[in-house]
Amino acid sequence: MDRLIYTAMTGANAAAHRQSVLSSNLANVSTNGFRAELSTYRAVPLRGDGATTRVFALEATAGYRDAPGPAQRTGRDLDAMPQGNSWFAVQGLDGTEAYTRNGSFEVSQQGILQTTSGLTVLSDGGSPINIPNNAAVSIGNDGTISAQVPGQPISTVGRLKLATPTADAPLKRGDDGLFRTAGGDTLPNDQNARLMVGVLEGSNVNAVETMVGMIQTARQFEVQMRLLQTAESNDRSAGQLLGLQG
Repeated sequence: MDRLIYTAMTGANAAAHRQSVLSSNLANVSTNGFRAELSTYRAVPLRGDGATTRVFALEATAGYRDAPGPAQRTGRDLDAMPQGNSWFAVQGLDGTEAYTRNGSFEVSQQGILQTTSGLTVLSDGGSPINIPNNAAVSIGNDGTISAQVPGQPISTVGRLKLATPTADAPLKRGDDGLFRTAGGDTLPNDQNARLMVGVLEGSNVNAVETMVGMIQTARQFEVQMRLLQTAESNDRSAGQLLGLQG
């Protein structure tokens, strides 16, 4: 009896975890540069004396979908989309260098180039990019940041750091939604990376596919709960039989 209960309990827990992953993906279907989180089940045998036949289910995060999202033309000078597999370098809230595909930028009141969520954008030298007061800012296809103060010629104030992960240094999603290398090291600047200016990358979440996955996961959860109810009913019936025999 305990085998049925244990299997159903772990299955229900795994289904609930997967549902939360799918819900997060669906909530970010309109988030610029969002990468859909992938998930999968795996069976893990329980080790120990007298319990070698028991197997429990775990929901394992298999990474993220690396396909680019749709290009959305905005015509805005401070919107950019990396081409290929390049990523923008930003400073996370923990102070470390992180990477994002969200290329919607703005200039803060302190004159620092940052993302619309308030993260500092890093230059190819790993430092913040300072913008002169009242300057009109534009981004070149190679990531060069140009600024023009009224009455003065255009000047180059920096260049965006564009990093391209490799098979030896893949990116991993952090709890803050930003991506970092698995070992925590920073990626080098890719001089050959290019941008599409006036374009933003949309989320690569497939809303229909995610909704179907949520329905399937909800049904799986219901099946596991029915198994628990069956185990409870069987246990109650066995108790009544033992009572009659006593």
